[in-house]
Amino acid sequence: MGSKKETIDFLLEQLSELEDVRWIKMFGEYGIYCGDKLFALVCDDQFFLKPTEAGKAFLGEVEEGFPYPGAKPWFYIPEDQWDDSEHLVQMVRISLPEIKPVKKKAKKAKD
Repeated sequence: MGSKKETIDFLLEQLSELEDVRWIKMFGEYGIYCGDKLFALVCDDQFFLKPTEAGKAFLGEVEEGFPYPGAKPWFYIPEDQWDDSEHLVQMVRISLPEIKPVKKKAKKAKD
């Protein structure tokens, strides 16, 4: 189905307190990065946070969901929690230290 651009725009506005936050469109869905760390996916207009121990401790009871078929479970953050930007920012800040940077793909040499 794909996520609407309005959804990603709203979430990025809520997360604007974080530095170096950006999105990348992937197959009609979105990955949200802070620097070189992928910390969230927005798929079918649903927000998924990369699972970490610190994030789980902060969130308490957490619902897991699958952002796309074949994906490992991520933390599902219901839409009713999106309006609290302070909570979203805190959740991301607590999670980021445990998230590994995305490795850059080596460019193929041209013959």
